[in-house]
Parts: sequence; C-alpha cells; structure tokens
Amino acid sequence: MSAAYTLSSCIEWQFADAGELDARLRAAKAAGFELAEFHLWRDKPIDALAAALAETGMRLTSLCVDPRRSIVDPAQREEMITAVRDTIAATAVLGKPSLIVASGFRVDGMSEDEHFANAVTALRAAADAAEAAGVMLLLEPLNTQLFATMYLVSTTLGLDLVEAVGSPNLRLLYDVWHSAVMGEDMVEVLAGRIHLVAHVQVADMPDRNEPGTGSLDWGKVTRSLRELGYSGAIGLEYFPTMPMDESFAQSQRMLAD
Repeated sequence: MSAAYTLSSCIEWQFADAGELDARLRAAKAAGFELAEFHLWRDKPIDALAAALAETGMRLTSLCVDPRRSIVDPAQREEMITAVRDTIAATAVLGKPSLIVASGFRVDGMSEDEHFANAVTALRAAADAAEAAGVMLLLEPLNTQLFATMYLVSTTLGLDLVEAVGSPNLRLLYDVWHSAVMGEDMVEVLAGRIHLVAHVQVADMPDRNEPGTGSLDWGKVTRSLRELGYSGAIGLEYFPTMPMDESFAQSQRMLAD
C-alpha cells in the first residue's frame, strides 16, 4: 500500500530528539521523507539547513513569513510587506519554498468590508513581490479555538481573498485540522475552487496528532481530495504521539489509496 500523496514532515514538531533543525531534516530523510516544512525562520540555522538540503536532496514545501504582521491593519501593512520581502530574500538559499501568510487579528471598530479591502491591498502588494521573485505565497486560515480574534478563520473567506487578489503567486493553504475545528465541510468549502489550493496540511481531531489517533475519517478525506482534484503534497503538521518511524508509517496507512 502506498501513500496517495507525497507527505511532508513538519520538522518544527517532529524528529525533535535529532537536535537542531538541520539534523531533523537529515533524520526525516533517513525515515523516508523527501519533503519537509517548518514555521518561522529567523531563529533557525539557515546556512546549515541549506547545506542539509543540498546533502540529502530534500525539498522544503513551506515555511512562514517572519515576523508575522497583520494583513488587515493598515498600521502594519508596510511591516507586513517588508516581512514578505525579507523572507523571500533570506530563504532563497533554501530553494524558494512556499511562504505562509496568516491574517493577523481583527481590528476593533473596522467593518467586514474594510477588513476585506485592507487584506486585498496588503496581499496584492505581497503577491507582487512574490511574483517578481518566483515564489508562492500561501494564505492560511486558522481557527478561533487557538486564536479567538483572528480575522481569517474561514476557508471560504480565504478563497474569496485569493480570488480577489488574482495573482498566480497567491494560493490557499488548506489545513484539515483548522477547518475541522471550525466545523467546516471540506467538500462544501473546496468544491469548484481546489485550483486555488496549493498545499494541504493534516492532523487528527481533537488533539492535533497523527492521522488515526482521533475522530476524522481519513479515507473520506483522501478520497474527497482526489475527487476534488487536489494533486499536491500533504504536510504532516501534527504533534507525534509515537516514535516518528511508527508515526510516519501510520500516516502513510491512513492517507493511502
């Protein structure tokens, strides 16, 4: 049985006993991964990671724009765009991975239309920088369980923003766990718009662990993604509850054809 999708290890949370992130990358390779991802980059050993990527042939699927700044607060717009440009420049040595953008928090007294318009303005400027550099930006909806006042907690709204910006270098990151926390129906929110999704991440409900440890029907998840037309990688963005060789094997089983 083979995995339906190529799987990417979130080395931010996985292979922790290997040590620094570059060592985790090598450990992920030894465990059978070809793809990896992590979160913020400014506290990470970028040169060592670049060397480990070259040595192992691994590829980074994504990392986060750092520092995180709001796309809806005009007072943070220039800082947000600068963060995108700085992240593009600093991570080019890592093979130009896709860069994840979160929305930031709601602004008191601002209408829904103003939130949306401000987000589009900021994302258009960020996407222009990404287009010039040949980098993909991934807009990620989160959830109100983790972030009570986060603006973007809806897949539908995230896709609306991607459509409104209209850049080939801005797509959605669809996280199955965040979506499930928000009570979304995956097929309903992605139907007809899967072409706007460039990466998918998974974790089981409710505790954000590996597939097969919770309540989600992973056969249904993978069948639905196939039927919708998703053909990219799947990021294993979860906290493992078992040694990573076992965790990876279980994820492969749960996400298999």
